Amino acid sequence: MSETGLTTTSSLSWPSGLPKNDITSNDSSVITEKNTSNKPSGQLSNGLLGWYAICTTKDLKEDKLHFFSMYNEPLVLYRDKDKRVRCIKNLCPHRGASFQGGGIKDGEIVCPYHGGRFSAEGNCTNLDRITCQHIIDSNYNNYAKRIHLYQYPCIEKDGYLYIYYGGKAKTDLSEIEIKSSLDNTLPESYGFKPSDYAYEEVCVDFKCDWARIIENHLDILHIFWIHGDTIPDKDVNREVITSFHQNITRDGRHIESKYNHKEKEKGEFITIKFIPPGRICIYKGTPETARYIQVLDHIPLAKNRSRVIVRHYRKFMKNKLITKLILFRQLQQRIFYKIFCEDYLVLKTQTFNEQMGYIQKDNVKLLGEDKMIQYYWDWFNNSLNNERPWDLHPTNADTNKVHLDMPMAYPPENKTLMHKNNRSITLNLIARLLVPIGLLALFL
Repeated sequence: MSETGLTTTSSLSWPSGLPKNDITSNDSSVITEKNTSNKPSGQLSNGLLGWYAICTTKDLKEDKLHFFSMYNEPLVLYRDKDKRVRCIKNLCPHRGASFQGGGIKDGEIVCPYHGGRFSAEGNCTNLDRITCQHIIDSNYNNYAKRIHLYQYPCIEKDGYLYIYYGGKAKTDLSEIEIKSSLDNTLPESYGFKPSDYAYEEVCVDFKCDWARIIENHLDILHIFWIHGDTIPDKDVNREVITSFHQNITRDGRHIESKYNHKEKEKGEFITIKFIPPGRICIYKGTPETARYIQVLDHIPLAKNRSRVIVRHYRKFMKNKLITKLILFRQLQQRIFYKIFCEDYLVLKTQTFNEQMGYIQKDNVKLLGEDKMIQYYWDWFNNSLNNERPWDLHPTNADTNKVHLDMPMAYPPENKTLMHKNNRSITLNLIARLLVPIGLLALFL
């Protein structure tokens, strides 16, 4: 039994022979651990079902449908006629068709099969339901008004679109019990002020297990080895890879690990905060003083289909004209894409090894620096056993793969955007070189 009375079922083993942890706390709800630790507990109150950032405001184009999935369930985001964001199951309740090939007309989503148009009727008359207004022609009005779309709660905040995913869409939003607060996942709830920052962002797609991607982003040691030549920091490379002192803090909302250099004069290296079910914040210093925050949101689209939203907030380089002149956005995106491409082969092979049953307690041994990862897997496996999200919409060998066959849009799986970004950098650099050459030619 764990410290909280939950049975832990982690597939990863806690390293044997580690010394006992030093637990210091003035609050029984918060445990702070120094150096090494005992086998951890599943202490987080939120599980795998809850609030997920699905996409950014920029990704939901005007009068367009945004298709995605959660735990195999096909879903759609769109804006109704009052510009509210809606998240619906990708299923027309008339004949079970998809909305792929459909569209938006006057804020109403239109089914491509028989022209069914669905609306919340606006002006707060029926906001909890999205009702069909007609199918093919007005003779079907009475019939149409008796069918409704299945949906999930959706909130737009700070440029993110969040849905509360409970695995069972309802035709009436008031029937959905929301068991966790969106506030618990927001950076400002932890002392950050996004309004103080500028930011760059990318989305990245992977054909691998999303849980492995979170593990990767909680691991600081690999960045010295895999990303040492990519991250623009002279203190991060293969020649200086080292271990750290760790202070781990846990409460019902998050797990935080602060990594400090063993040489006292160097101070803090980085802080990583895991906020379930899918958000990670990475920064240095206190939330109030941090010059940057990297926020990563992990989305379990389907088996072997995952998406991550990467947003890098910064208090420096905030002048829009200067950042445009030096191609700051494009250069940042190039670094992001390269880093995730470097991780991708590892993530795909880890996913295969996990699915083959090779990653078991007798086959892997964690290091002392892996405590944060063990805490994560302990929470994940408890949540997986309790909520079983993959059992809500299971697929089998006979399941049509129409949604899986949809091309993934972002690098590293689809490198189209990465190549486009690199071309943009090259063309802009050439243009910047040609301008002074042209001016010089005029004067001569």
